[in-house]
Parts: sequence; structure tokens; C-alpha cells
Amino acid sequence: MKNSFRAAANKISAWAGSPAVFLGALLIVGIWAGSGHLFDYSDTWQLVINTGTTIVTFLMVFLIQNTQNRDGLAIQLKLDELIRVTKGARQHYVGLENLSDDELAALDRQFRAIADRPGAARALKKLHETIETEHKNRRGLHLPGRH
Repeated sequence: MKNSFRAAANKISAWAGSPAVFLGALLIVGIWAGSGHLFDYSDTWQLVINTGTTIVTFLMVFLIQNTQNRDGLAIQLKLDELIRVTKGARQHYVGLENLSDDELAALDRQFRAIADRPGAARALKKLHETIETEHKNRRGLHLPGRH
């Protein structure tokens, strides 16, 4: 079921994002707006477009989220691979997306401090040590046989 949903989500997302579907949606809205005078701009006339757009939006949220999650993961894996194979890259930056919001905020503050003080080797070394310590802690928590 998971693979069927993934395949369907990909196809529907690609289709829904096409210019033809956008023009079709514009045409539907235009027809609806143009028909208002025929229905005296009644509550039912308004309910038709409100209900239709709500249903489509509700369903599209799940399809879009599915494709976004998959795309985000694919990008993260590609970046991790680039870090892994780049000579001189700090390999402990692989997997930073698994840190907590507080940990990421602390790293962000450290990066900003480094940027504000070019040549601050001590700050860079501290950042490196912080990330390395966190990775060691996380690896220690996930070793087989440990609970």
C-alpha cells in the first residue's frame, strides 16, 4: 500500500502542478463566477465553490506533504553523501537534522558568532567539539545491545 500511495502521490502531484491543470482551475473559477448572475449569487452558488475547493485542498495537503517528506529526505541523503566523500569536510555534520530544536539553535548561534568574528579559530574549534560530542553521545545511545 505504501508504494502504491507513493506512486499515486507522485503522479497526482506532477499532474496537479502542471500548467494545464492550473488553466483548468482558472476556467472552473471563471465559469463559476460568470454563472453567479444565473443563480442570483445564492448561498448554494457560493457553497458549490467553497465545498469543492475545501475538498480539493484537504486531499492535496496529504499528497503534497508526502512528496515534500520524500524530497526532503532525498536531499538530506545527497548532502550527507557529499559531506562523507568530500576530503576535509567535517563528517560529524552528517545527520544534524536529527538534533533537537534547542541543539540546532545553539549551533546556529555558534555559527553566527563565528561569522561575526572572522578568524575566530577558538569558536570554530568549540563548535566542532560540540557537534562531535553530540554525535558520540547519540552513537552511544544507539549501539546494539544498549537500552
